[in-house]
Amino acid sequence: MRILAIEDDPTLRLIVQRSLTESGHHCDAAATAADGGYLWRIQPFDAVLLDLGLPDGDGLRLLRDARARGDRTPVLVLTARNRTDERIAGLDAGADDYLGKPFDLAEVEARLRALMRRRLDLSDDVLVGRLRLDRRARRLTIGEQALELPAREFDVLWELLTPPGRVVSKQQLSDKLSGLDDALGMNALEAFISRLRRKLSGSGAGIRTLRGLGYLIEADGA
Repeated sequence: MRILAIEDDPTLRLIVQRSLTESGHHCDAAATAADGGYLWRIQPFDAVLLDLGLPDGDGLRLLRDARARGDRTPVLVLTARNRTDERIAGLDAGADDYLGKPFDLAEVEARLRALMRRRLDLSDDVLVGRLRLDRRARRLTIGEQALELPAREFDVLWELLTPPGRVVSKQQLSDKLSGLDDALGMNALEAFISRLRRKLSGSGAGIRTLRGLGYLIEADGA
């Protein structure tokens, strides 16, 4: 997942960013409402982790502004404001979930997975042909054999399987998998797709190119 964490506490921000990165996610971070709002507008994210007590404004205002412009990115509020009336205010402002501080990082990840399942009607266990993705374990197998992939190839395949059968444009893949200082170019993306096709040979799953539209993954012969 591509996640934006907006948190003003530098220690907590670093811990959250490091934990999500070590779990295989792309996590961009911001310390202020201004910086977080800017990143939120220019970059597509799968989810936003939002603190409310930011030094230059209220996180609820940032959330309301995003919803007002039609942004439906799932938002998990992480905040010390944890009274019932404050949780209600956050949910009414457009938050999808609300977790009070202190929190367990494993619970944050579990709630993020739940948000994605609800948003995209996803399953934690995806099967296309003999190719299986276990989202919780971030593990790919073909039959009983583990499919070990470099990080970028894994990320491309993850996006194509989220969910399978969905057409994903080259630009969407590039935007989702590019870092702020590490852009994924179209030539590199095409090379990843080519290598993935070879590695999926015999799996019963194939990546199809739809000219002018993008890629989709489907069972062979679908």
